[in-house]
Amino acid sequence: MGTASRVRILILFLVFLLGAFFVLRRFQAEPRVEIAAGSTLIVELGGDYIEAPSVSPLARLAGDTSQPFADLLSVFALAERDDRIANVVLRIQPLGIGWGKADEIREAIGRLRDRGIHTTAHLEIQDLSANKALFIASAADEIFVSPGSAVPLVGMAAEYVFLGGFWEKLGVEFEVARAGRYKSAVEIFTEKTMSPASREMASSLLDDTYDRFVDALARGRNLTREAVLEAIDRGPVRSQRLEALGLIDGELHLDQLLSRFDGEVVDHADYARIDPRTLGLEAKAEFALIYGTGAVVQGRSADSPLRSSPGFASESISRAILEAADDSAISAIVLRIDSPGGSALASELIWRAISRAKEKGKPVIASFSDVAASGGYYVAAGANAIVADPGSLTGSIGVFALRPAIGGLLEKLDIGIDSMTRGRHADFLLSSEKLSPAALARLQTSVLDTYRLFLTRVADGRGLSIERVGEIAQGRVWTGRQAYEKGLVDELGGLHTAIRRAKKAVGLAATDDVMLVPFPKRKSFSEQLVAAFQQSAIRLSASGPGALRRWPPPIREIASLVMDLPTGAPLLIPPLLVDIH
Repeated sequence: MGTASRVRILILFLVFLLGAFFVLRRFQAEPRVEIAAGSTLIVELGGDYIEAPSVSPLARLAGDTSQPFADLLSVFALAERDDRIANVVLRIQPLGIGWGKADEIREAIGRLRDRGIHTTAHLEIQDLSANKALFIASAADEIFVSPGSAVPLVGMAAEYVFLGGFWEKLGVEFEVARAGRYKSAVEIFTEKTMSPASREMASSLLDDTYDRFVDALARGRNLTREAVLEAIDRGPVRSQRLEALGLIDGELHLDQLLSRFDGEVVDHADYARIDPRTLGLEAKAEFALIYGTGAVVQGRSADSPLRSSPGFASESISRAILEAADDSAISAIVLRIDSPGGSALASELIWRAISRAKEKGKPVIASFSDVAASGGYYVAAGANAIVADPGSLTGSIGVFALRPAIGGLLEKLDIGIDSMTRGRHADFLLSSEKLSPAALARLQTSVLDTYRLFLTRVADGRGLSIERVGEIAQGRVWTGRQAYEKGLVDELGGLHTAIRRAKKAVGLAATDDVMLVPFPKRKSFSEQLVAAFQQSAIRLSASGPGALRRWPPPIREIASLVMDLPTGAPLLIPPLLVDIH
């Protein structure tokens, strides 16, 4: 790096440091929030939510707009015990979440209603897909739509992308070894359409999600299932038609809606700053909260103060689990998983850390978010209990290995390649030629060995026979509700339910307060600044994860899961692109 580059980085860092100083001063100078009796709280619901600790001021200053899902759940939890809140208005804008998180938001709204708090959903949506917004809104006492919104109710759909023809045109062939009839992730690379097993599984997931959606609308709007199904088949897209069918209560702008309530209006951002102790919270224990987000990979996660997502790297997560297990102040560990899986070895290493934590007397409760499948489920199998949302994508107990043979591509590009081997089966190591039958058999053996270990881990963790696990495994993905019926999950619910389960495990009452302590523990502000400078974190670049966000969603998902995993290694990844709209 030249002198000029170092000077630019130093100047940027100083500007960054000055901005951070003023941001912190602003946070420190914010006045105490005063809430009057009979107030109406606005809860903002919109955008993407991640499973991660609160975003640091440095990350915010660097432009990180991530919204930790736990922050949203905390606002609901505060309102639930705040006698000053009479009404909650849920301002729902376009959401980038899965069905698991949608379940948890509905659950939180239900707890508000149980406490006698009046809840009203206000939809500001203009989208072709509003199913999740309606699903969440139906948990409220009332639903209003902003004039100008488009909230179509036309049913559900799922699309799956297959790249087999694309790779064929490029001259790339894939050799596959897999264990599990439904382990269809490889089909995205090798096929042009669904296999019968994939179609059976995808149809089952869509059926269960659609069934829960219809039930939610029927219960929430006091309608029969038949009435909801008939309404969906009519395909209403105008608010007036939705109101006539009893699916919403009318059209109102937000200010018109708020004018219906007496008392003061409290904004979401202001309410989020309330000190829980002012509501009488007295923690009787501390629980470690550890996040496993994204693909399961081997090694350490990128520990940057400007990065909100904690990742799911084996060494980093294992260390966090063991540190929590060794901390005398920690009574239990809650592992929050939002991961489609990844490396088989990394999953085993994290599983071992969980086993060691249990040996130290610390109960471990796994809590599933939108997805905890394949490698994500492998990790959870070591926990004392598994709690999943009804809509969480769960299971996918299967293994595959994918090895590209790029000789055809090199030939098309007029690139020559020679290879030499020593040993009868050394062609196993080449990438330009297809494997010999003997080498392919060895690849399949590696996959089957990993599959047997996977089955053993699940059988031991769930108290099932290997034969029974084998029947419900086969790489098949289930919804959380289906997984519960199959014995793969102990209880249906979200993070709130998992924490209650952890309380029971350590002898606390369900109503006792506990403090959640994120692990690994956040560094001090000065340590974050030093780390930011050492990593030269302030730089403008078109490469890396930021560039991935500009790719089309199907390619982005494939790339983010596969690009960093070793070619030919046994992988624990479910069918990709499972997205039900």
